[in-house]
Amino acid sequence: MSTQNIIEIENLTKVFKDSFEPAVNNVSLTVEKNEVFGLLGPNGAGKTTIISILCGVVAPTSGKVSLGGLSLKENMDQIKQIIGVVPQDIALYPTLTARENLDFYGAMYGLSVKEKKDKIESWLEKLGLIQAADRKVETFSGGMKRRVNLIASVLHDPKILFLDEPTVGVDVQSRNVIIEHLKELNNQGTTIIYTSHHLEEAEHFCTKIAIIDYGVILTQGTPQQLIAENPGAQGLEDVFLNLTKRKLRD
Repeated sequence: MSTQNIIEIENLTKVFKDSFEPAVNNVSLTVEKNEVFGLLGPNGAGKTTIISILCGVVAPTSGKVSLGGLSLKENMDQIKQIIGVVPQDIALYPTLTARENLDFYGAMYGLSVKEKKDKIESWLEKLGLIQAADRKVETFSGGMKRRVNLIASVLHDPKILFLDEPTVGVDVQSRNVIIEHLKELNNQGTTIIYTSHHLEEAEHFCTKIAIIDYGVILTQGTPQQLIAENPGAQGLEDVFLNLTKRKLRD
């Protein structure tokens, strides 16, 4: 593994039972330390499957994967200690308060009582949730839930953070707060893997992007490179539509 690469994926394939086509088809890519790597594609392109494999939730059919120099096949327990995951669906207990949810996750990561308390208070303050910390999560807006979801995934200072649609369905203010604090985490050394349908957000947030469709990587590079390589493209959305075409996806 290159000293610069924190993730290496080689010939990764996933075929689900009873499926005619692979969800992920012979994908190879690398992610350097401290990148914000955007994995973009239409619905059903294979983005969430790749993230699920990297997080150990789904087993690959074939291929090699390593994270932080550790083999996914042999070192999953160690890998789980260095990754954080913000799933597409809110992973919180609705009848618990924000603070109780975070206390649970902090304990699960094995943080000491003091470290857990300090980090929870600091993050609640940063993300504008301190006033609502003792309210049940079921009373929160979508943006508030997303922010608590994010805190739950970073309490243990992961080296790699996976974000599957972290700003879906939230207001502009919440989205800005989430992205600003993700940039701060990245500046402090966290590598970020990110999927989103907000292509303008991805264009400004990501340092490198791979566009995937039907389980295959169509192109990858910096946002600026991809726009420059596509004549007439004004932004990443034009590149995306040129490559994935305009056919509707379910």
